[in-house]
Amino acid sequence: MAQIKLGRRHFTFAATAGAAGLAMPALAQDGPIKVGVIIPMSGPAGPNGAAVFHAVQVAAEMVNAKGGVLGRKLVVIAKDDESTPAVGVTRANEMVAEKVAVVIEGWNSPVTLAMQPVLARADILDITAVSKADPILAGTANPYAARMNSSNGQDGGVIADILVNKIGAKRVGFLSQNDAYGNGAQAVIEAELTKLGKPWEKVVVEQFPFKQTDFRVSLVNVKQAKPDAVVAINAAESSGMPALIQQYRQAGIDGVFVGAVGTILPTVFRIAGEAMTGVISADIYFPDLPPFDGIKENLDFIAAFKKAHNEIPDKGAALGGQALMVWASAANATKSLDRKTVAGAIRGKKIPGTLFGEMGFEANGQAQHKHTIFKVLDGKTSKMEVMK
Repeated sequence: MAQIKLGRRHFTFAATAGAAGLAMPALAQDGPIKVGVIIPMSGPAGPNGAAVFHAVQVAAEMVNAKGGVLGRKLVVIAKDDESTPAVGVTRANEMVAEKVAVVIEGWNSPVTLAMQPVLARADILDITAVSKADPILAGTANPYAARMNSSNGQDGGVIADILVNKIGAKRVGFLSQNDAYGNGAQAVIEAELTKLGKPWEKVVVEQFPFKQTDFRVSLVNVKQAKPDAVVAINAAESSGMPALIQQYRQAGIDGVFVGAVGTILPTVFRIAGEAMTGVISADIYFPDLPPFDGIKENLDFIAAFKKAHNEIPDKGAALGGQALMVWASAANATKSLDRKTVAGAIRGKKIPGTLFGEMGFEANGQAQHKHTIFKVLDGKTSKMEVMK
């Protein structure tokens, strides 16, 4: 039985975005290259977003130690999108004024989708770290997009496999975030369940906004439907998801709780505790499991992150660091900061020497991943096993 350690998170971040930049000396006549980070650093996803920003900082320091990008140091500028599309648009415009070379963004899909046209019009390369909605890579708002995380499309087949082949569920319920991420994820899971060709029935659907933390009324309806399993699609890993899991247990629902891919992070364990026992989910990054425990770049990143923040980076943090390293590698390889040129070295290509090893990208900029399915054995100790 393989066990997984997700780590624990304790950190602080600047009260104002302006204080988050790193002041570094220039190595070349043109001065430092500005890297923008737009991520939630307050509200329901604040702790998770701050970890992404910290990871970009750590990755930038690692790149700078090896000569930077085009012989120039990187300076990181972070801004809080507050998990709100309108605020994200404002922050994107602020990054345009900062004249950043690239923006690494995205915890909430609606915010990413709102920012894309702003950055595209300014000819700034936009790399999504975490947001999962499939339209992010549709090419209309941002024809040079790239995403480090797995997509709803990639995840849907994994959750369908869990429901049908791992659990044997025939009566399936959904607790879905009512936005581009949640609705898209549910639609893909349903489509993948149908493709499997085995009998299943959707017995209940309850939707909620991203910032909701009280699910008791919805859970009454879920319990009455008597599902074999319930898929929870909730990106508020520091508030909504742990509250949902605790209230699910308190409601006495018998159906297996299945967390959407990538939503069962250390912050969920820290808050939900014992209620996590029995949760099943999947993810794409575990620092101490193969192949990651044998990738030098990943081990170096973990050591640097732990030294800076006294904790092991989780998947969200790793994706932030990965975004910076992929961009830096492509920029150095092409000897260019041009948006189209650098994107062309990522989309449909393979980037060696990343935190995920050699990282392949589909033609639309989607990173290729292998998922690991796991079950929580003990919520108090975060003990889990890999499900074959």
